[in-house]
Amino acid sequence: MSKKRVAIIFGGQSSEHEVSRVSAQSVIENIDKQKYDVEIIGITKKGQWLKYNGPVEKIGSGDWEAIAQKKLLESKPSESETESEIATVNSARQVISGNTKTPIDVVFPVLHGCNGEDGTIQGLFELAGIPYVGCGVLGAAVGMDKAYTKIIFEKEGLPQGDYLVFNRKQVYNLMDDVVAQVEDRLTYPCFVKPSNAGSSVGVNKASDRESLEKALIIAAKNDRRILVEEFIDGREIECAVLGNDDPVASTVGEVVPCNEFYDYEAKYQVGDSSKVVIPAENLSEETVAKIREYAVRAFKCLDCAGLSRVDFFVHKDTGEIYINEINTLPGFTQISMYPKLWAASGIPYSELIDKLIELAFERYEDTRREYTNTLD
Repeated sequence: MSKKRVAIIFGGQSSEHEVSRVSAQSVIENIDKQKYDVEIIGITKKGQWLKYNGPVEKIGSGDWEAIAQKKLLESKPSESETESEIATVNSARQVISGNTKTPIDVVFPVLHGCNGEDGTIQGLFELAGIPYVGCGVLGAAVGMDKAYTKIIFEKEGLPQGDYLVFNRKQVYNLMDDVVAQVEDRLTYPCFVKPSNAGSSVGVNKASDRESLEKALIIAAKNDRRILVEEFIDGREIECAVLGNDDPVASTVGEVVPCNEFYDYEAKYQVGDSSKVVIPAENLSEETVAKIREYAVRAFKCLDCAGLSRVDFFVHKDTGEIYINEINTLPGFTQISMYPKLWAASGIPYSELIDKLIELAFERYEDTRREYTNTLD
């Protein structure tokens, strides 16, 4: 049986560029080389697409880019080669369209944040007609926007905290009105987030009017839509989901952050200071079962595919469960919860990558069938 050719795309122009590099390095190091030939494609912070065939360990550190740029300068197409067949390219369409000597069979986008998990690049894959890992355009777009996610969760009947949504112009021009609404409805403390961002980038906890105004400005710099959420004094519980139309949920894990909340620094910059407990301790079987049920319902109501991690709060006093958010392309670093949760549930890292690629082909065939039926 011939190997499948997998294009692993990483980097991007989002605030999570660095996290994406580390995730991609982990995926490349753990993918089954007996089953797949890997094509590595990096996207720089300036938006340039570069093919890369250098040392894998240079991806996480960021040194890959200089190597790829050097290769680009040295590369000259021969008479038998086209622009898309040289080592590096500037066009996304050329990279993934299969316009190479050996066509790409499937794309594994190891991209986090805007232009990576928000439906934009997924639309490009759809236009190119290539199977890809993860959610389709709709699931990715809605899952990325925390405000719209909450609206759909509310329609689904999933329990969540109260919230308010503002836009950037309101924050810049009507700050007093925004603050008054927050103080009237949510009080302090509360959380302020960019509606479209991940890895807790731009997220802050506001304890008074001064810190609220500061948090709103920071969030507005990261996105044009800003979400302000009710504070819930809860344990941070996470659950991984895997599948397409019949998804399954992993065991649940708990994050015990080293900082006041699980911000970017606590996730990626302080090493082992933040504690991850898998499976989560001191939760009743009923609570665990309910969290897993809610995770699958969240995944399905957003029309997700492949993978997602769903985050919850379990109130420290009442034990009530609140859904917080969904991450449709969760981190794949060595310390990331998604692969750890599945490893604890009996699916090791390499096997998980294999299953995600299989799901990509499954969804592609199902989508093609829909198109064929429409044409008929």
